[in-house]
Amino acid sequence: MSLGVFIVFVGGIVGNTLATTKSLATLPVAMIVVGTATSIVPVVRLMSIFGRRKVFLGVCLFTITLIGLSICALIVKSFALFCVSSFGFGATTATMNQFRFAAIESVDKAQISTAAAIVLLGGLVSAYLGTEIATLGKDWFDVEFTGSFLLLALMFVIAFCLLLLFNPAKKFNAEKDRSKRKLIEIMKQNVFIVAVSSAITGYAVMSFIMTATPVSMHVMDGFSLEQTKHVIQSHVVAMFLPSLFTAFIVKYLGISRMLLAGVIILFSAVFIAFVDRSLGNYWVGLILLGLGWNFLFIGGTILLPRAYNENEKFKVQSLNDFLIFGFQAMAALSAGWFVFNYSWEITLLSVVPLLMLQLFLILWWLKRDS
Repeated sequence: MSLGVFIVFVGGIVGNTLATTKSLATLPVAMIVVGTATSIVPVVRLMSIFGRRKVFLGVCLFTITLIGLSICALIVKSFALFCVSSFGFGATTATMNQFRFAAIESVDKAQISTAAAIVLLGGLVSAYLGTEIATLGKDWFDVEFTGSFLLLALMFVIAFCLLLLFNPAKKFNAEKDRSKRKLIEIMKQNVFIVAVSSAITGYAVMSFIMTATPVSMHVMDGFSLEQTKHVIQSHVVAMFLPSLFTAFIVKYLGISRMLLAGVIILFSAVFIAFVDRSLGNYWVGLILLGLGWNFLFIGGTILLPRAYNENEKFKVQSLNDFLIFGFQAMAALSAGWFVFNYSWEITLLSVVPLLMLQLFLILWWLKRDS
């Protein structure tokens, strides 16, 4: 998880240095999202053939190689090469996003929300680890951030060693005898539509605003790297800290109210960030952005297994993540262009129609299923 935080924090800053056109500064950040979207289906397919463990381990080695490519890009000052390596990191993100499904598959239905939340608590560590190694190694060598990427490589060596201990859970047999349905039949279910759209909305809105934030704060508004780091760290903590209480939230609010709360919180994030471009408004807005993402993404993740049987999981999970990260890719790709060519305020207002659509879908689902 620290890889994504690292690239979001460093990508736009490095891109601003290497790119000839400043509006392309966030392209490296967008490329990791595009890489994630395009890697989802192949990654899940490989897992269905070779198992989760082998793919987890192989991607760790693949990522270490890509980090070496990123260092080369920094040394030779190649923006294109840096974007290529960032695109490759998308395969890493696509693979590590399968951790939540591996956790869900290891428990019974009553524990699904707790299992998904516990896995996502890793984001609490990543909020600090991803940004801290970026700043810690920034000036170790003549070329800025070379040391940061070396520290990132070390983290994946450690991850490889830890994943050697991973044993996939045994499949539950209760669902095996159910006949497979066509994917279009699964997609037509109300529960599938709301589960996927909630996660898409949470990720797209969060990625769009978060990708634009370091550029808006550090490059355009002149806030220091330390101040920008603090805002991004707080945002990522807000993304994952609520996972400590997910089981409680689901039990007492229910998934439907959790999803509604997520949309309302994202509306609040946009409003506060729009009012003023002060450090305090950036900070509070990004915290609310992370919190709203948590409610929508975890809510959608918990809801999704209601739409498929055990023997349908790989195709549904791959479609779910492809759609989520496909929309996130479009959001991340357009963030830099929006913030440079229009303004921070227009960037914020542009997500309002998507939030209104998601609010309508949740209310529609509640009415149809009531």
